[in-house]
Parts: sequence; C-alpha cells; structure tokens
Amino acid sequence: MGNGLICMKKKESKDVGSRSKRMGRSQRKLLAEEELLHRQALSMALHQHQLSQRFDGSMSRRIGSTSSRRHNLSDRFSNGKQVPDFLENIKSKKIILIHGAGFGAWCWYKTIALLEEVGLIPIALDLTGSGIDVSDTNSVTTLAEYSKPLIVYLEKLAEDEKVILVGHSSGGACISYALEHFPQKISKAIFISAMMVTDGQRPFDVFAEELGSAESLMQESKYLIYGNGKDKPPTGFMFEKLQMKGLYFNQSSTKDVALAMVSMRPIPLGPMIERLSLSPGKYGIGRRFYIQTLDDHALSPDVQEKLVRENPPEGVYKIKGSDHCPFFSKPQSLHKILVEIAQIP
Repeated sequence: MGNGLICMKKKESKDVGSRSKRMGRSQRKLLAEEELLHRQALSMALHQHQLSQRFDGSMSRRIGSTSSRRHNLSDRFSNGKQVPDFLENIKSKKIILIHGAGFGAWCWYKTIALLEEVGLIPIALDLTGSGIDVSDTNSVTTLAEYSKPLIVYLEKLAEDEKVILVGHSSGGACISYALEHFPQKISKAIFISAMMVTDGQRPFDVFAEELGSAESLMQESKYLIYGNGKDKPPTGFMFEKLQMKGLYFNQSSTKDVALAMVSMRPIPLGPMIERLSLSPGKYGIGRRFYIQTLDDHALSPDVQEKLVRENPPEGVYKIKGSDHCPFFSKPQSLHKILVEIAQIP
C-alpha cells in the first residue's frame, strides 16, 4: 500500500503516465510476481531432485494448534529445538519418511530440516516410480514393487538395529507391508492421514467413502493412464491440478503448492487395488500410532476416525487446521508429534 501511495505521489508531481499505463504496469507486476513464484518453486524442486536420500530445506516457523487424544504434548521445545539431553531417551533415532501416492521424498523437506535440528536422523525415500526414481510408473504393478526401496533399506539394516517408519496417505499401505515382513526392524510405525488398512483390505478401499469405489473411479477415464495402450487395463491415474489443490493442499502455502505441481508424478494403479495380507503375529505386534488431520479434504476426519476405530493403534494424535499434507501446512505441529512419539519408551 505504501509503495502504491509513493508511486501515485511521484506521478502527480511529475504529471506523467495515465490510468491505463498504471493498470498496465500493475498487470505486468502481477505477471512478474507469478513468474518469480514459478521460478522459485521450480528451483526448489530441482534442488530437491539433486539430492538422493536426504534433503536440506528451508523451515517453516508457522506453529499450528495441536491436540492429542491419548497423549499430552509436553512443552519441551524452545524455538523449535529440544533440550540437549532429550536424545538419551530415544533408542531409534533413524526416522524413515515414506511419501504418499504421487509425491516423492521432496515433500518432506521441512520435516527433514526440523528433525535434523534436534539431532534425529531423518531419511526420506523415493518409492518406485516416484520422485527422482527413474522407474516408469506404468511398470509398477504390485505393492511389493512399489515398496521395494523401503524393503531394500530394511534388509540392509544391522540385525540389532531398529527404525521408526512414518507413512503419509497411501504410504501407510507401504509401512503396513513393511510391518508384516520386517516386524523386528521397526520400533514404531506412524501413520499420517494415512491408509491404515486391515487384513484383506485394499488401499483404495480407504478412499471409497470420499471418492467412490475403485471400480467407479476406473470408469473416470479422464483420470486414468493407459501405459500399455487403450486396449489394455489402465496402469495409473492422476487427478487434474485444480482437483489436487482442493483435495490435498487446501491449507498449504502457494509456494508449497507450486512445488507440488511441478514435482508430482502419476500414481501406479496396481499397488492401490492390491489386497494386503496382514497377520496378528507380525503386523499385529507392531507399535502403531496415527496422526489425524482435521481440515483434510482428501481423507476426511470422519474416515480417519473410522480407521483408528476399526484398527486401533497405540496412540492417536490430532492436528487442527491441517490439510492432507501437514508437512506443508503444519510442519511445526507435525514435528512436535513425531518427536513426542519417538520419545515414548
């Protein structure tokens, strides 16, 4: 506003320009700002893609309101940092971050920066055909193939080493699969607005109440991708940009949305419609925690509540004012909960 007044005074004193010229200049300024935003987002995406497993990113200081139904968050933070001796209470310091469908390791850049600041070891993985992984999305037909980077990582861990798994959205199916196959390598599994499925359930079934059944979505050809030709079954899908913004990013900043728009990739269909086989002796003994997002348009709070009711985890946390992507919209709140869960004996 101040700049506008100064500009008007200068024009009045010099008696130059016209209303049409001023409007033209204003429009050019808006276009320049939009172009700058796009360049910044593209630059950020390229920077994230140049890194392989771990990312350094700028950190948001916007602190959201967080409540817990079964655990009270203690006030152990000062300017986003923990007291020096808090690490002594954490046995598993490696936190493996698993993105949701269409996303990549790049989406965790704020969470990674915050966790590293307090001395934890966050590791973000690109699932097969996601992020900077060179695999063709259309070639990913099973959950095992999709989760392979996570499986390989767990296989390489020392026998006595355990990690904390964090899965967002459909990444919940991947960490469920990991719990079933590597229960001894996982100290805790944290589901963030995620598909926490039961035995025999498909990841897509979780979204059935929100978007319709997998079968009905298969008839929405505008979302489907036919990587093997129109005469063959669809291999993937991807929502339109406007729909993605409304579903995933209704509380996220324009910069983070711009980053997502230039970074998201198609979602492999096979892993989303595969029924999981989960046993009480493996998956059932895992320590699971769920983080609900209370302003989520992709997976509503009611559906999330139903998930924890039908498949009760050890603890449930809630983030107020968060859309489907709290790593963008409420990074500080998410960070506090992750560290709180990591400290639970």
